[in-house]
Order: sequence, then structure tokens, then C-alpha cells
Amino acid sequence: MNLPLGVKVLVVIICALTSVIVGIVAGLLKHTPASPKAPAVLFGGGAFGGSLTLCLMLMSSLGVF
Repeated sequence: MNLPLGVKVLVVIICALTSVIVGIVAGLLKHTPASPKAPAVLFGGGAFGGSLTLCLMLMSSLGVF
């Protein structure tokens, strides 16, 4: 696909926002009230990184980039 730069930027922003949602949900699921917040934040960050990587690799394999 030969997409304009604006559309490519929009796809990256959509991937990033979707990954933020995945990271937030993963962090909320990991956190328990009696435990410190740091492990939940690290877990959410890892989920964000993994989700963003998968999303961008999917878009690359589809020919968006």
C-alpha cells in the first residue's frame, strides 16, 4: 500500500492508544490492594511494549509501512 504520511501517523497513534489501554488493563489486573504498585506498573509497561510491538509488526506485515 502506498499511504500518505498522515494516514501512517494516524495508524501509529491508533496502535499506541490501543497498547496504552492494554497496558492499563494488565496493570489493573496485576495489582492487589495489599501489594506495592511498582510490580503492577512494570507488568503494565511490559504489556504495553509487547502490545505495541505486535501491533506495529502486524501493520508492517500488512504493508501499511
